[in-house]
Amino acid sequence: MLKVGLTGSIAVGKSFVCEVFRELGAFVLDADQTAREVVAPNSKGLALIIEKFGAEVLQENGELDRVKMAGIVFADEEKRLLLNSIVHPLVFEAQNEWLAQCERLKPDGIAIVDAALMIESGGYKRFTKLIVVWCDFAIQLDRLIKRNSFSEAEALKRINAQMPQEEKKKFADYLIDTSKGFEDTRRQVIEIFEQLRVL
Repeated sequence: MLKVGLTGSIAVGKSFVCEVFRELGAFVLDADQTAREVVAPNSKGLALIIEKFGAEVLQENGELDRVKMAGIVFADEEKRLLLNSIVHPLVFEAQNEWLAQCERLKPDGIAIVDAALMIESGGYKRFTKLIVVWCDFAIQLDRLIKRNSFSEAEALKRINAQMPQEEKKKFADYLIDTSKGFEDTRRQVIEIFEQLRVL
């Protein structure tokens, strides 16, 4: 089975790209979803977060308050690294289980793991190929402001907390530029999927 990593910065269109890969028949795992699962109530991940950050990062229903947590870690690099050191190993473990399951279902299939911090965490090294999704900076900024109702300053803070897109692109085996909209992006995804199938 071909194991493919997919990454890209915030608000560049990774979700749409993953949707198209799914339609084409690839297995696709969203690392954000996995990251939510590993810190679900009563999980090992959530217990570790409470131990390091205190119970004030919880909502009344016992779930992690993601907005409050984001506020803490985006303002403090050390706390962001601490959170990542808790969550990343648990996410890797869950991804490995998922990949093994996909391989059992379809040994000649294509399994794609989508994760924003794949390069930063070193996780990309576990994959045969790496796809980087990107778009023009002005488009990224505009999408993020509209999608999350952020001020420009807040959106810039989120973008600047990540590795620059130009840096990410250097790691890519394949690039998908979403700047020109859905149809153009879909065309690129189909082309790459055909190349991956040959592998």
